[in-house]
Amino acid sequence: MYNDPIISNEVEAPSAATVSLVVPARNEAPNIPWVFEQIPACVDEVILVDGDSTDATVPMAQHCLPTVRNVQQSGPGKGNALRTGFLEAKGDYIVMMDADGSMSPAEIPHFLHFLEHGYDFVKGSRFVAGGGSLDITRIRRMGNHVLLLATNRLYHASLTDLCYGYCAFRRSFLDQLDLHAAGFEIEAEMITHALRSGLRIAEVPSLELPRRSGRSNLHAMSDGRRVLRTLLSERPGARSSTARPGRSAS
Repeated sequence: MYNDPIISNEVEAPSAATVSLVVPARNEAPNIPWVFEQIPACVDEVILVDGDSTDATVPMAQHCLPTVRNVQQSGPGKGNALRTGFLEAKGDYIVMMDADGSMSPAEIPHFLHFLEHGYDFVKGSRFVAGGGSLDITRIRRMGNHVLLLATNRLYHASLTDLCYGYCAFRRSFLDQLDLHAAGFEIEAEMITHALRSGLRIAEVPSLELPRRSGRSNLHAMSDGRRVLRTLLSERPGARSSTARPGRSAS
């Protein structure tokens, strides 16, 4: 059964559980140094999933972090990149975050705190006390609000944020998440599947920063429609929920 989000600023040292950080990237070479230099010591492995970058994303990652594991995604889209990284991860916990500098790696211990204290899936929220956004546009804010209302109504939840891809979860629940989305809608798919599976979910405050350089690959209108289709098709009792194919390895 879904548990209401719990917010806390208390952070304790992580246990012996290992942590994998999955970072999808496409032409993010200028942003990689800022992100990688802030990765905390509690992260045991970093997996950079490259989406056919034409700049120096991969060599820059290797320069900044020689131990980084570079993986080539097998198809287009952020969803494909994340699924590729998840299947490569070896840690007990998996953390996912963007490579554009909009999410601070310094927040990772907050996510791990809740995994250490009995939760299965932890997601960042920009709209709880202590969270915020220095980057969200009016259109994106309105779209997130509408989609969030739909999620809470369809899934009987009380989330405070939806379209934000800073999350962490127990790798042992990867099969329950049953991911197959190819694009940005994978973030909504993860949350809806976590809700449907009865995973224990917590939200933690997160501050969304402006992209440090370059342009986002997000298209608010078209990606918003894909998120809405995901919410409707994955809702409990929907015909497509029982007919859809199983999780692909690519």
